[in-house]
Amino acid sequence: MNISGMNTSRADGKTVSQGLSKAALFAMATASGIAVANIYYNQPMLGIIENEFGHQPITGYIPTATQLGYALGLLFLLPLGDIVHRRKLIISQFIILAGALAIAAIAPTAWALVAASLIVGASATVAQQIVPFAATLAAPEQRGSTIGTVMAGVLSGILFSRTLSGFVGAHAGWREMFWIGVPLALVAAVLMVLTLPDHHPASRMHYRTALVSLGHLWKRERALRTAALMQAALFGSFTAFWSILALYLETPQFNLGSDVAGLFGIVGAVGIVAAPLAGRIADRRGPHFVVWLGSVLTIVAWAIFGAWASLAALVIGVTVLDFGIQSALVSNQHIVYALDPEAKSRLNTIFMTAMFLGGATGAALATLTWGSAGWLGVSMLGGLLAVVALIVRLLDHRASRPVAAVGH
Repeated sequence: MNISGMNTSRADGKTVSQGLSKAALFAMATASGIAVANIYYNQPMLGIIENEFGHQPITGYIPTATQLGYALGLLFLLPLGDIVHRRKLIISQFIILAGALAIAAIAPTAWALVAASLIVGASATVAQQIVPFAATLAAPEQRGSTIGTVMAGVLSGILFSRTLSGFVGAHAGWREMFWIGVPLALVAAVLMVLTLPDHHPASRMHYRTALVSLGHLWKRERALRTAALMQAALFGSFTAFWSILALYLETPQFNLGSDVAGLFGIVGAVGIVAAPLAGRIADRRGPHFVVWLGSVLTIVAWAIFGAWASLAALVIGVTVLDFGIQSALVSNQHIVYALDPEAKSRLNTIFMTAMFLGGATGAALATLTWGSAGWLGVSMLGGLLAVVALIVRLLDHRASRPVAAVGH
């Protein structure tokens, strides 16, 4: 059964993109959200996990392990999207993800949970198999809005996963949350069976050649390098906040649990609106303006966090932070996916690997900073990472001006 409504006989033609139905797009957005949710379940529950394992230092790096696993999965699994049958690949990854979640749920030690978190992170990269697939199927003039719609699903997964896991962790336990993730992953697999079209690989190259080509793409595409480095810094800023939030809320100043930490996912839901909105603006005005705006908003968010220590500041700041990060992300993806139609998965490999390595770095630095400098130090770190992103964009803008001048 296939309800995508697509003529799938062509891999890169207009016939395919015109047939992208709303039902198929919604299913892809939903499945992407279910997949990416798994790398954020542990963040609101980190305090509960630490309590069970006797506050072993290694437990503080569980979010880092998950982000690192995701980055490794992006690097070694995502290139497969250009060279194998995407529909089968996506369905298979969801089944593997369900198994990885079961392993996490029965982890007997903190070290075992760290190892399981690596596997969960790697298998959850199925979300990033879906995003470039949607971009491939979309008409060029609708690429931004299509990416924005799927990314709205991704953001929904990111945000509501924290709300769900925070509640389940507080009232049932962290292991139960991972068990809940198992059938959710299987439901996503069924959705993909029902809706994804058959789609021939964009390239016939071997896997090893595909991996080697990543270096060539990095050297060739300056726009890719800029987008990847910029989003790495921004996502590091993003994960710095979410990795420490639950610990910050447990301090005597707030004395709040994981369920409240999870509720901040709902507060940040403004980003769900930001993703498709940013995509439409990028379609009309070009993505670069939105990238600048998103970076500036991220800096503003951290200024609010650092200057005003209250729940109100956290509510306002997380709204601004999610809006800024997601706007920049969708716009940078818009730039990257337009570079080479036959290499969308490999381009996404480079972009998302850099982004999640930045996320893992941000989470690790935030953990270290939290222990030595508290919330103010974490706020300074998050703001600094956003400034780094702006510097990267500014340097690229200056470097491109002579080229533009010659073109005129």
